[in-house]
Amino acid sequence: MTTEDYKFEGWMGLDPSSAEGKMVWQEYEPKVWEDNDIDIKVTHCGICGSDLHTLRSGWGPTKYPCVVGHEIVGIVVRAGSKAEGIKVGDRVGVGAQNDSCLGRKGDCEECASGQENLCSKFMVGTYNGIYMNGSKSYGGYARYHRCPSHFAFKIPDEIDSADAAPMMCGGVTTYSPLKRNGCGPGKTVGIVGVGGLGHFGILWARALGADKVVGISRKAAKKDEALEVGADEYIATDDDEDWMKKNAGTLDLIVCTVSSPKMPLNDYLQLLRSNGRFIQVGAPEGPLPALNVFPLIMKNIFFGGSAIGSPTEIREMLQLAADKKVKPWIMKVPMEDANKAIVDLYAGKARFRYTLCN
Repeated sequence: MTTEDYKFEGWMGLDPSSAEGKMVWQEYEPKVWEDNDIDIKVTHCGICGSDLHTLRSGWGPTKYPCVVGHEIVGIVVRAGSKAEGIKVGDRVGVGAQNDSCLGRKGDCEECASGQENLCSKFMVGTYNGIYMNGSKSYGGYARYHRCPSHFAFKIPDEIDSADAAPMMCGGVTTYSPLKRNGCGPGKTVGIVGVGGLGHFGILWARALGADKVVGISRKAAKKDEALEVGADEYIATDDDEDWMKKNAGTLDLIVCTVSSPKMPLNDYLQLLRSNGRFIQVGAPEGPLPALNVFPLIMKNIFFGGSAIGSPTEIREMLQLAADKKVKPWIMKVPMEDANKAIVDLYAGKARFRYTLCN
C-alpha cells in the first residue's frame, strides 16, 4: 500500500469550543515521512481525559488545528527502511509519546537509560507536538496515524484491540508508578479515584499481586463497581466523616488519579504507614491543595509524581495484561460519534473508558 491509497483525515479541534463536541472532520497533512516512521491504519482509539484538557487549552495554549487521541491501536500499512522491529501487517499500539531526543541532541541520560518518557531535551506528544523536522503531530481520532516506530508497540495476541487502546495511556499511567514503587506481595495499596485511570490502578495492583487493594473515592455509589473491578475494600470520603481516622496508617502505597484542587490531600497522607509512598498521576489544570509537610516529615513519607511510562514499561504492561488476562471496563463508540463521546466523558458517563472504533 502506498500513501496514494489512503489519506489522513480525522476529528479536528479548531478552537477551545471543540471540547464541547464541536470537532470537525477534515483532511490534514501528516508528519513529513522519515525512514524510521510507520503509517498505521487506526482501528481503535481510546478517549483520554488529556484529550479534553488539550481541546479546551486547559493545560496551556493548544496548537490548533489539533487532532487528539493518544491511545491508538491499528495495523501497520507502511514501514520505513529503518523501522525498529515493526513490519507491514503488524498490530501495534501508540501511547501519549511520539518521540524523544534519543541522543540526537547530545548525550541524554534519560534516553540512554531507557527512560525516554522523562527526556528533558526533546519531547513530542502524540498530538499537539512538533517533531525535529518541524512537522506537527496529529493523534488517533482519525483514519491513519504516522509516527516514529520507536514509540509503537506490538500488541500481544491475547489482548483485544478495543481493550488494548486505553492501556496505551490510561493503562501505563497507572501501571508505571505501581511497578516502580514496589506494588506486589506484602503490600497494601490504595487507589484514589475509581474512574478511567483509577479502575486501571485497581486492575494492575491486583495483577501485580498486592495483598490488599483499597479503592478510594468521594461517594459510596462507586463501591460495588470498585469491588467488582478487584478492590478488596472501599473508602467513601464524602459519605463517611470518620474515614481518615478509621483507616489511618493502613496503606503502604497510594496512587492518586484525581486532579481536583479540592481533594483532601493531607488526609490521604494520613492513610499511609511510616515509609509509605504517595504518587500523584492526576494532572490538574490548577494547583493542588496546600500541602502540610508534617505527615511527610514525621512518618518519612515519600511524595512524588509520575507521567505515562517508558517503552520498556509499556511492553511489560502489555505482557502482564496478556499473562494475567487483565480486561479494562470499556464502552465501544463508533469513530463518527466522537463528539458525543467527549461530551459524555466530561459528564462522567464513562464506565470506565471509551474506545472509538473505526
